[in-house]
Amino acid sequence: MKKFFNTSGIKYRELGLKDRVPNFTIKEAAKMLASDGMLVKRPLVLKEDHVVQIGYNKEKYEDL
Repeated sequence: MKKFFNTSGIKYRELGLKDRVPNFTIKEAAKMLASDGMLVKRPLVLKEDHVVQIGYNKEKYEDL
């Protein structure tokens, strides 16, 4: 679940999410991510109906 959060972002640190995120349910994580776009790790690449890449990785993008 942590991979969806922008762990290097200011908002993540301000909210003290480092210790909280691992204990979130999917519903809690979704609610937190929906509350502030700055918490979402980007880019988020979707293919059909599933996530294929989270965050920037040049090699993976070239493969996609």
